[in-house]
Amino acid sequence: YWPVVLCGATLVPLTIMGAEAGVAQGTSRWGSLTAIFLGNGIGRVTGGTIALIIAPNTTSAMIGIAVGSWLPVLAGAKLLLGHSDGGHPISRRPLLREAVLSTHALLAYFVLSNLDSLIARNRFDVHESGLYASGLILAKAALFFPQFVSVVLFPDLARATTNHARLRAVTLVAGFGAMAVAATAALPHVALILVGGDKYAEVTDRLWLFALAGSLLAIVHLLVFDALARHAHGIVVMLWGAVVAVLAVAYGFGVGFTGLVLTVALVAATLAAVVCFAPGEPSDAKP
Repeated sequence: YWPVVLCGATLVPLTIMGAEAGVAQGTSRWGSLTAIFLGNGIGRVTGGTIALIIAPNTTSAMIGIAVGSWLPVLAGAKLLLGHSDGGHPISRRPLLREAVLSTHALLAYFVLSNLDSLIARNRFDVHESGLYASGLILAKAALFFPQFVSVVLFPDLARATTNHARLRAVTLVAGFGAMAVAATAALPHVALILVGGDKYAEVTDRLWLFALAGSLLAIVHLLVFDALARHAHGIVVMLWGAVVAVLAVAYGFGVGFTGLVLTVALVAATLAAVVCFAPGEPSDAKP
């Protein structure tokens, strides 16, 4: 369980980093935003590398990554310093409340997007769970492929008073997802190289399903950020509901290898559709 705990520990600096990045985006401080994202990459790589040099094992690497995740927080710390408005200090209480609620939503998404890896390890034999893990490499690639869309469009999502900005962002992410799925389906043997090579050849014909699941989770990820931008924290209930749905199908119906990845894809698609086409809440963010 240590890997799960350590992955969860990175959510705290990730949430603070998200708040800093949001301030930088909203105030057009692109230099600070660049420093935050560079700190995120450099901190994780440096922390993980140093930890592996000290003790070459998975737990050590994850501890190093968790520690390195605080570098972008330090890089953007000045963005969250208290300011005043006409001589009156601005309370940090709303920021703390938002950080707690946002962390909860990100935790729920983290569980949803990683749950199938734990289910596969628990339910499948060593061979099948290894094949599933290789497919997950492609799923994660498809998930992170369009992440820049939420970074670029987050200010528009926060200021939007209609669903137009949300639908535009979803369309962009869905378009990149369709490209990933089509490329995987057309060039499965090239995709196989990315997930480990010929020793995982048995998963070749199903790699496009992992690309599909990852792409649908990318849409959900965007919608989570859209909800946070609008302070619509009710999305966390739907996220936990999706987690329960995946668990219920996986263990209640005893789905196999293909059934599990299809379950994740269908649950993510249903969740995305419900959130995307639900009546939007107007943002209280000021331009």
